[in-house]
Amino acid sequence: MKTFATLAAVSATALALAACETTAQRIGSKEDTLAAAGFTVLPANTPERQAELSQLPPNKFVPKTTGDTMQYVYADPVVCDCLYIGDQKAYGAYRQDVLTKKIVDEQQMTAMTYQDNWNWGRFDWGPWGHGWWR
Repeated sequence: MKTFATLAAVSATALALAACETTAQRIGSKEDTLAAAGFTVLPANTPERQAELSQLPPNKFVPKTTGDTMQYVYADPVVCDCLYIGDQKAYGAYRQDVLTKKIVDEQQMTAMTYQDNWNWGRFDWGPWGHGWWR
């Protein structure tokens, strides 16, 4: 029962911390990952660029084919007022980084959940009784 309580407490804490993160912080974190993956940043620093930026869905990837080339555009009107543009290689690197971070986060959550020192002898094992493995 104590393990369930520990798991519930860790889960509640993780949810509370995630809720504390603002939209701008989540987007900013994503943009750091985009830049590291090889996306190019284009500021919307002219009226024409502002108009183009407003035509795109905010904070979503939009694939664009130009001839034989696939590019991905990510519009950010919230944090940097810019576009991120990357090719298939940059998009693949971004997706791989996101997957790696997700796996690491899950491993950390698992480690936090099971940090409780297990005392197998404290449980009632039914007809086998305590110490049945000895």
